[in-house]
Amino acid sequence: MEIIVCVKQVPGTSEVEVDPVTGVLKRDGVASKMNPYDLFAMEAAMSLVEQYGGSVKTLTMGPPQAMAVLRETLYMGAEQGTLLSDRKFAGADVAATSYTLKCGVESMGTYDLILCGKQTTDGDTAQVGPEMAARLGLEHASNVLSIEAVKDGYVTVVSDLDEKRQTQRMKLPCLLCMEKDVNTPRLPSYKRKCAVQPTQLYTLSAADLATLDESKCGLKGSPTQVERIFPPDKNTDKTLHEGTPEELAGMLYQTLAARKLI
Repeated sequence: MEIIVCVKQVPGTSEVEVDPVTGVLKRDGVASKMNPYDLFAMEAAMSLVEQYGGSVKTLTMGPPQAMAVLRETLYMGAEQGTLLSDRKFAGADVAATSYTLKCGVESMGTYDLILCGKQTTDGDTAQVGPEMAARLGLEHASNVLSIEAVKDGYVTVVSDLDEKRQTQRMKLPCLLCMEKDVNTPRLPSYKRKCAVQPTQLYTLSAADLATLDESKCGLKGSPTQVERIFPPDKNTDKTLHEGTPEELAGMLYQTLAARKLI
């Protein structure tokens, strides 16, 4: 099987500043990591290759420093990583991001399966994977809990539908968005790290993507714009009361009543 796994570099902390003009996160100088959901997609891909043969390639979009997550995927067993990086891609919403990734996938040759994490921890939309599938004309499944079998050009998966679980059989190629905690992601290998060659990593700009329409990517191609975004206020004030259970209950009642909560 030839598998493409889409990964993303996300902030490694919740303490991230927001650009007041563009409404996007200020990522420069902020510690980053691979999106946790993508680790489960990587492990699923590696397990499939171990079972059925083939190879894993990874794809991400971001600034030059996002190459770090592609290197991590190579240490986990991927054979090739491609970074889509261009100022023209900056500020993309879900629609523009899915479009650019779709063009990136088309530049990577043939594939049998695309795996994504269910969502990212910085955006939490869970929409990029399904939109990529729609743009590529592929069947897709979200909230995938397990990949049961790959046989005769079809893949069978089990998905979480909140109150029910759905078993779905889809024709390859298709796209799957993996749920969290569905497996135990393997650790990067030091041996693989030492063996990685520069030729396994690629950086593509807008000019390198033959099918890309620049009017559909970045801020220019984003139909939704952030009107206002801000970090939530932190309230660490606390009051400590001492007394008997009856006294404490009375104090709690008075506090809630004073704040018109009861």
